[in-house]
Amino acid sequence: MAKVRTTLTIDEEVLRAVKVRGARMGKGDSEVIEEALRRQLGFDLLERLWQKDDVGEEQALQLAVEAQHKTRRRRR
Repeated sequence: MAKVRTTLTIDEEVLRAVKVRGARMGKGDSEVIEEALRRQLGFDLLERLWQKDDVGEEQALQLAVEAQHKTRRRRR
């Protein structure tokens, strides 16, 4: 997958946590942020569902969206 450069404005405390996690894991800031975004957006769930032969891409996406909505409701 192609990488794209972007500029973000984030809280200093969040950036500090990114740097600490990156240092502990031997990863760069971008990698830590991308992994966190992938988890939050449900990419890991989509990838697991797409690996199954019995679930099509459209159904996997729908299941992931439903899971995201359930997660959001619990947080409120």
